Amino acid sequence: MASRHVALLRGVNNAGKSTRVSMADLRVLFERLGFRDVRTLLNSGNVVFSVPDSRRPVSSVRRGDVRGRIEKALAARLGLDSRVIVLSRREVAVAVQDNPLAGVAVNPSWLLVVVPGKPSDRERLRPLLEERWAPERLAIGRRAAYLWCARGVADSRLWSAVDRALGRSGTARNISTMMKLMALVEGE
Repeated sequence: MASRHVALLRGVNNAGKSTRVSMADLRVLFERLGFRDVRTLLNSGNVVFSVPDSRRPVSSVRRGDVRGRIEKALAARLGLDSRVIVLSRREVAVAVQDNPLAGVAVNPSWLLVVVPGKPSDRERLRPLLEERWAPERLAIGRRAAYLWCARGVADSRLWSAVDRALGRSGTARNISTMMKLMALVEGE
C-alpha cells in the first residue's frame, strides 16, 4: 500500500522567472522519480503524491530522503532551486485542524499556514509572540504557525518577520489551499 504525501515547493511561480515551472512538468518529474497518483493543485508548487512500497511506515528520515530526491531532481531536470517541504497525510490534517485563528480570519486568503522546514523550527517563532502585531495575529500549532495578515499578505510586517525568523526555510499557503490539499491527500 502506498502512503500519500504533499510536497510544498517554496517560491514557485510567484517571484521572478527563475522560479517558473509548469505544473505538467512538475507532475512528470514526480512520476519519473517513481511516485504514483501525482496531482498538482493550483500553479504554486503544491504536489500530492503516493510513495510506493509502504509496507513499513514512512518515517521522518525517509521523508527527508524523499525531499532530497525531489530537490535534486528539480535542480537537475528543471533548473529550479526550491526548498521542498514534504508532509504526511496526518501532518496536513493536523495543520488544517489545529488552526487557532479560524474565528479571526475574515478572508481565508489572508490566513497563512506557515510550515517550517523542520517541526522544531517553530521554536524560532516564539519570540515573535511577545511583540505587538495588531491587527495581525500569530499563533503556533503542533506542526505549523498561523498568521492572520489583516491587510493582505503583500503588506504584512508579520509575514516578513516570520519568514526572516525561519531563515526563509519554510513555506506558506493560505488556509483555503491547505484545505484543498487535505481533501486531495485524503483521496476526496
